[in-house]
Amino acid sequence: MEIVSVGSDKQNIKRFTDLPKKLYSKKDNMESPSQMKSLLEKTHPLSKYFDLDAYLILKGEETVGRFAITTYEEDPIAYLGFFECVDDKEVSKFLFEEAEKIARGKKKTKIIGPVDASFWLKYRLKINNFDMAPYTGEPYNKDYYLSLFENSGYKICEHYTSSAFRSVGEDYVNEKFETRYKEFLAQGYRIESPKTEEYEKAVEEVYTLITELYSDFPIYKHLSKEDFCEMFKSYKTIMNMSMTKMAYYNDKAVGFYISLPDYGNRVYHAGLLDIPGILKTRKHPDKYVMLYMGVDQKHRGLGKALVYSIMKELMQNGLPSIGALARDGKVTQTYAEEDKTSIYEYVLLEYPLD
Repeated sequence: MEIVSVGSDKQNIKRFTDLPKKLYSKKDNMESPSQMKSLLEKTHPLSKYFDLDAYLILKGEETVGRFAITTYEEDPIAYLGFFECVDDKEVSKFLFEEAEKIARGKKKTKIIGPVDASFWLKYRLKINNFDMAPYTGEPYNKDYYLSLFENSGYKICEHYTSSAFRSVGEDYVNEKFETRYKEFLAQGYRIESPKTEEYEKAVEEVYTLITELYSDFPIYKHLSKEDFCEMFKSYKTIMNMSMTKMAYYNDKAVGFYISLPDYGNRVYHAGLLDIPGILKTRKHPDKYVMLYMGVDQKHRGLGKALVYSIMKELMQNGLPSIGALARDGKVTQTYAEEDKTSIYEYVLLEYPLD
């Protein structure tokens, strides 16, 4: 077995991006090859924020694993990401040992993973519900990955959940949320969906809120407004605006709720031939994914009002939904418990180097 640095070698870059095709089916391969390629070539909008060193694990001529170590200036932590590995303890042991050597060589004190370069790209390890199709935005991986991490000495340091909610009709009643919604409207709050032509303005407003509200999250890293807007401009083509809400008080944005139709993995592999199917799903989805939510802390209780504004939309179309990736301890984990049909679980793991 050997480790090979990917660097700028085109063949190695192709090997790195091709490995998921070997491990996953067409339906559960959740990696965007074009995004991966831009990160390896250091042309991605976020590449200037970090150093990313990618590696292949080879057994003879066969690629049996891969990973990348991401580091940030003045951050003592090394981030292990883009982890893929065959179900082989010998291979995974070699991979993790090599990753440890590299992190130690960079004088880091700890490894946290899986983190695919950035908080803004993908992180967390899925640990249950592998019999269910992955949803858009889900960190997806092989079901044996948790044991590979734990067998190499990694310990769980953070836990997250996504909640699947049943479909509800127009006769659905949730008095607590409806009352909160009416109270905030009576106080002069506006809760509305941005118009398509207002999308760029809404993204800038979300940036202002999210940089404050998410700054205490594990592995959070600051982005400039320009880079944040660049990251999220592509969402405009896949969002159904009626299912995204902005909350305003005295004409200032004080809350947001961002949802997407569930495209599965289609948007990660989209070509010109996929566009009609994507547009069809945007117009007539089978499910919605609630990706991001935030409320200015000076407006406590507004979260329930925002959630109810989304509930009203779901009541009209009678579709199920997934509330995605809430960190343990956040109040959003407890919303509408009686309507949940399944709980997805995810973790972050750490390995001390000192």
